Amino acid sequence: MAQAAETRKRGRTKEKSVDTGVVLKAYRSMLLIRRFEEKAGQLYGMGLIGGFCHLYIGQEAVVVGIQLALTDGDEVITSYRDHGHMLATGMEARGVMAELTGRSGGYSRGKGGSMHMFSKEQKFFGGHGIVGAQVSIGTGLAFSNWYRGSDRVSVTYFGEGASNQGQVFESFNLAALMKLPVVYVIENNKYGMGTSVERASASQDLSKNGAPWGIPGQQVDGMDVLAVKAAADEAVAHCRAGKGPYLLEVKTYRYRGHSMSDPAKYRTREEVQMMRTQNDCIENARRKLEALDVDEKAIKAIDDEVKRIIQDAADFAQSSPEPDAAELYTDVLLEG
Repeated sequence: MAQAAETRKRGRTKEKSVDTGVVLKAYRSMLLIRRFEEKAGQLYGMGLIGGFCHLYIGQEAVVVGIQLALTDGDEVITSYRDHGHMLATGMEARGVMAELTGRSGGYSRGKGGSMHMFSKEQKFFGGHGIVGAQVSIGTGLAFSNWYRGSDRVSVTYFGEGASNQGQVFESFNLAALMKLPVVYVIENNKYGMGTSVERASASQDLSKNGAPWGIPGQQVDGMDVLAVKAAADEAVAHCRAGKGPYLLEVKTYRYRGHSMSDPAKYRTREEVQMMRTQNDCIENARRKLEALDVDEKAIKAIDDEVKRIIQDAADFAQSSPEPDAAELYTDVLLEG
């Protein structure tokens, strides 16, 4: 009995050492992404969003944890599953939702849709529809920072399905050769479209994929936002110190299909339900807040605030006008 009591005491002491403000911020950001994606799924079902739409539900702790390790000026680039990254970098839910619905109030004035939004102000360089293509561009962003002599870091996200693309390894080689400040983040959600990572990759520890070039890496529990932040702190510090690239394999899970058109029959309902009930990243954060004795009213206030933001974003998106026909001829050519 005495030993069990001592164990519980040590657990409470460990929880108390956690920065409550950081957990609250992470909880709010993850919940915002979750509720946004749920609403986007609803609007897609209503026929208000066209084209492809890849939801981030389940993976929120990845981008939120890493974003907590970044500072103003650091750059982010990712793949087509990008709405969560936009919101985490500070892009407004209104503008993102309006872009999804093809309205002029969107970040790309209604012409980019789900996969092609950008924000120069928030240093968000897209959403990219070609599998793995953003890795080369993210390496280029790091080259730019290295060339200018700044201490900025490029965070380049891609999935486990893209991790064996040739351009990924070419990027690893260049980044290691020139010691470029880039954090490569493999968001391993177990399934590249409908193929499990075990069937697609001979490497079962993707954090070691940079080893031939001497790139350090580590695996991270992507359902624990604080674990992601801790790993990202280490990776970003490594890059900012001029030591070259760093690779994180963040093991996460998506609850929905690859895209809205995917029925996801390649996995069982029991598998998805087990992740939802036993290891959901938002519920994990809520439990941390409870262990930190955060008032339930404070948590409820965040829930209510997020609900208002998402409803406002949906209303704005549906009331915002469609792009003028003249927009067909804009953003076609950039004169240097």
